[in-house]
Amino acid sequence: MSTSQTIRSVVIVGGGTAGWLTAAIVAAEHRGNSDQRKDTESLISVTLIESPEISTIGVGEGTWPSMRTTLKKIGISETELFRECDASFKQGTLFRRWRNGKDDIYTHPFTVPHGYENTNLAPHWQLFREKVDFAQAVSSQNSLMLAGLAPKQIVTPEYGFHVNYGYHLDAVKFAKLLQKHCVEKLGVIHHSAKVVQVNSDSDNYIVSLDTDVDTTVSGDLFVDASGSRSLLLGKHYGIAFHSKKQFLFNDTGLASQVPYVNEDDPIASSTLSTAQKNGWIWDIGLPSRRGIGHVYSSSHTTEERATEELLNYIADTISPQTAAKTSVRKVNFEPGHRAEFWHKNCVAVGMSAGFIEPLEASALVLVELSAAMISEQLPENRHVMKIIAKRFNQKFLYRWERIIDFLKLHYILTQRNDSDYWKDNQMTDSIPFSIAEALDLWKWQSPWHQDTMRADEMFPSASYQYILYGMNFETKQCTERSSSRNGSLASKRLFLENIQRTEMLVSSMPTNRILIDKIKAYGLQKI
Repeated sequence: MSTSQTIRSVVIVGGGTAGWLTAAIVAAEHRGNSDQRKDTESLISVTLIESPEISTIGVGEGTWPSMRTTLKKIGISETELFRECDASFKQGTLFRRWRNGKDDIYTHPFTVPHGYENTNLAPHWQLFREKVDFAQAVSSQNSLMLAGLAPKQIVTPEYGFHVNYGYHLDAVKFAKLLQKHCVEKLGVIHHSAKVVQVNSDSDNYIVSLDTDVDTTVSGDLFVDASGSRSLLLGKHYGIAFHSKKQFLFNDTGLASQVPYVNEDDPIASSTLSTAQKNGWIWDIGLPSRRGIGHVYSSSHTTEERATEELLNYIADTISPQTAAKTSVRKVNFEPGHRAEFWHKNCVAVGMSAGFIEPLEASALVLVELSAAMISEQLPENRHVMKIIAKRFNQKFLYRWERIIDFLKLHYILTQRNDSDYWKDNQMTDSIPFSIAEALDLWKWQSPWHQDTMRADEMFPSASYQYILYGMNFETKQCTERSSSRNGSLASKRLFLENIQRTEMLVSSMPTNRILIDKIKAYGLQKI
């Protein structure tokens, strides 16, 4: 293929959530309403090859609020999502025992603090920090999360909200919904086959893939969504994997699916994250079951001990009988990412690009962001592909670095010293310089808009505030500033407005389960 030859075909290797979500995003942009177009020859073809021998693991059961925009853009109704994917609402993460290992609790809501665009409430909250938790003082969502209430009402249109939200969902069912939508509505070509050979040209660009069913699939751009095997980027091109275990120690997960005791048991409206001696336990509520697992460092504890802690948690939060019947699946992973993500005409998404750990559920949003850039910046030819690949690599290397910084922040702020795991997490050589430098700054001034380097940051400054002050970090801002004096007047009004809004929402929002049952029965109204 010459440098001027146009790119008209995208081939995705691997299904699951990563592969099918990427296919949907690219096809919706470049094939949407294809039956109504006259210039069908200019349409991009999207093909997905999925091995029937490899079962879908799923990159996780939690999404960010960005998934609402993604689903709306690719044409999936929110009502369909709830009916087909055992979905529930996620309003953020509720952390337990992360500060001192005892009875501490705090939240990271998806909604930014009240009045955040114009007023930084953090310095003004410092004056009465002993009286009220930060998230409670600045966000009405904190109370909704603690009470298991929904972020909207049945009369709220699809994808509309009173407070920001994402989803918990069954990853396998979600992949099946995406597959059906891609094939039936977006014109994606599906091959159920195993890739057995990668064919390249004289410049080492991939030109086609041979499968085990005697077919050859040609393409111009190849997306590696083959999971941790990284069939194209890792195995074929040999792009190095950079381990980040020196910063984030967790490398093993124990996963279980646990039924409710009663069909009408409450559904949590946040991911529950409970710290353990050598890791933490996740607890995700779906309408039909709970997904509960333990992610831990194999260098600090044994599988037997980690399993015991997981089953003890299930016994304490559900019942000893349920714990005795629970089966556990072990998943090993190496925390880290590839040295580059787009090489030649191959770009990796999902676990083919890397994986750190499930804290803050960054896996699915990385797939969304990767697929969105591939779709929006889809190169016209090989010449401009080199430019786009360079920019893609720069952008996503930056994003991986910020993910590592943000996740590490949760560990280094702890007061826990009850195990080597927590002590090692606070050692200087395990802390990236970038987050250590930021912490030095935040001792004297609260993070706000100027702390973000880019307009499309994954974690806004509000997220750093929620973790910092949820973990009892103290900022000692001594300099008198005009903005602080003006903000003092505004802060009193905003704190009061937040109290009033919280009372209104708590009294009017249904529980998660009640709203989900209504959505399944009646559906949400279209916008």
